[in-house]
Amino acid sequence: MKVTKSHIYERALFTETVPSMRYDGSIPFGEWQAAARAKLCELLGLPLERCAHELTVDYEREHEEYREYRFSVQTEPGYYVPCHLLVPNEASGKIQLTLCLMGHSMGMHIGLGVAKTERDERTLAEWPDRALALCAVKQGRAALVLEARNFGEASVEGYGVTCTETAKTALLIGRTVIGERVWDAMRVLDAVSESFDFLDFTELICTGNSGGGTATYYLSCLDERIKISAPSCAVCEFESSIAAVPHCMCNNVPRIKKYFEMGDLGGMIAPRQLIIAAGKFDPDFPISGTKASFARIKALYSAAGAEDNCRLLVGENAHYYYADLIWNRINEIMKLA
Repeated sequence: MKVTKSHIYERALFTETVPSMRYDGSIPFGEWQAAARAKLCELLGLPLERCAHELTVDYEREHEEYREYRFSVQTEPGYYVPCHLLVPNEASGKIQLTLCLMGHSMGMHIGLGVAKTERDERTLAEWPDRALALCAVKQGRAALVLEARNFGEASVEGYGVTCTETAKTALLIGRTVIGERVWDAMRVLDAVSESFDFLDFTELICTGNSGGGTATYYLSCLDERIKISAPSCAVCEFESSIAAVPHCMCNNVPRIKKYFEMGDLGGMIAPRQLIIAAGKFDPDFPISGTKASFARIKALYSAAGAEDNCRLLVGENAHYYYADLIWNRINEIMKLA
């Protein structure tokens, strides 16, 4: 009797699948981008239903280095996203904005540098750069943080991560959790641009680590308001990461390998600035897969006439938000602008 191991068989099929929408130069690059964005929206289950933002400010607080706004935004009928906006006290006039997207964590409070438990205190002490919003404020920029679906206040218990069951349910109705997170970010940006007129979107930066890096990357593919995209520990060929390493189901996009590999998606960001940070010893997104993705991205940026607008930065640690590498590169870009 012959028996084939299912996972080996599926893995072979995956490896043999050549993305059908990979750019091959047969059509103008701009036409490919438009078609690719439309297909990516379809795969992510977008668009969702639009609705009034109903932005409601819960409070405004003064801190030593920044002013904090807590508010919520309705991103689809009946779904409200809690958000925080930090504005440097020394800033004046129009203030440039950085969107900080959190990865798998206890909640967006980590991005604000706020500990709710002893576990949070240890996390922030060992990894202070997880406070993404504070990193942005130190650069003199406003920082927008929102609670990603299934994290923190949006999780079952209101603290922690509960992605799996929600991801399964979403897939059954043609949605994806990563698509929902991208949609939330888009609609929150819409609401914030209308409600906080002191913010400047002309050099909008989006950054995040791990799951937040994944959301940063997909959002940047679809939303051209993002002028500088800086995903950390997220961009890596599916074959080396999502299909090879145990990952949360919220990373899965049904059928995507039929059309794109991770590196192919980067062509939708060109010619805008793309900074990919990675850890040399990251077990979740192996550096070999990241380098393979970046080689593909570099070729796509070359096709767009913007080869110098993408950069791979490799840190000497594992799965980590490389704030210094990212912000040094951002500041280089700003000086050249």
